[in-house]
Amino acid sequence: MEQVSVLAITKNGIDIGVKLKGIFPDCKVYAPSKFANDKEILWYSEPTSEKIIELFKKSRALICLFSLGAVIRLIAPHLKDKKHDPAIIVIDDKINFVISVLSGHLGGANELTQTIAEKLNSIPVITTAADVNKTIAVDLLGKDLGWKIEDDSTVTKISAHMVNEEEIGIFQDAGKTNWFEKLPKNVKFFDSFDKLKKSDSKGHLIISDKIITDEIVNKSVIYRPPSLVIGIGLHWDTSTETIKEGIETSLKKFKLSPKSIAKLVSIKKPNDVQSLIDVGKEMGIPVEYVERDELALIPAPNPSVIVKNYEGTSSVSEAAAIKISGGKLIVEKQKFPPNLTIAIARILS
Repeated sequence: MEQVSVLAITKNGIDIGVKLKGIFPDCKVYAPSKFANDKEILWYSEPTSEKIIELFKKSRALICLFSLGAVIRLIAPHLKDKKHDPAIIVIDDKINFVISVLSGHLGGANELTQTIAEKLNSIPVITTAADVNKTIAVDLLGKDLGWKIEDDSTVTKISAHMVNEEEIGIFQDAGKTNWFEKLPKNVKFFDSFDKLKKSDSKGHLIISDKIITDEIVNKSVIYRPPSLVIGIGLHWDTSTETIKEGIETSLKKFKLSPKSIAKLVSIKKPNDVQSLIDVGKEMGIPVEYVERDELALIPAPNPSVIVKNYEGTSSVSEAAAIKISGGKLIVEKQKFPPNLTIAIARILS
């Protein structure tokens, strides 16, 4: 998928496209071949009505340098939803306005609109309620910190409560806590889950790595910060399935969310264990290794003489999790005989 595509259909538009290319060197600028010159443009001969759909389908963001009405008519039959549609931005022929048209939050159109408007000295036009009212964008909260939304089915409902200035309660027990400067007047922090449940809040924002089964989830957006480090002790022949099952079993037993896994960590061996590499790739989680000398310095609650004889240090899974997280061990060593141990630590906020 291309990152940013620019579509121009007039001579002025082409000049604007060249300016955008100067701002974003990696973007690709397209224009009809009838205007072909020596400028750094990708010239096309097919109808613009076909070209715009091609770019719509393969771009992360599409900047159109012609009228808003024409853009809407051309892309309307191909719209899906905010999870899949690219960011769409429209700039008029005189660079007076930069308009965020589609996928303002999840697609990043609002942020890109602001950036372009600043560079071109234009007026940004952004209409999403959270931005206009200077409140929390529920669907974007924590995105820059790597937070994941557990279930987005409640996002629209809680967003409506937020922009209508109805009471919103927040509870957080994991992840970075410096994500806000000043909370809107309708938003209140609670220092315990029970207090949140007993509050009169219309909706809730919960930032946690714990599995929540309470009915409160129906009125909440739950965010999963990357707060868990999975320590893994294994042999060279431990299978991919064994590792995955060990992780899944440990998370389920201690009611922790797999969406909050930040890293998989283990001891640095002469040769990296391929099955661990494969699990990391499959889960989309980075794998990190710690030298045995470093692990030997980490106090672990369940040291093992057998492990020390085999690995040169008395703890692998617990020590590795503690070392890399810089935090607290929340799941002590879980054994999966004959060749796997799992421990989990939480990264300090």
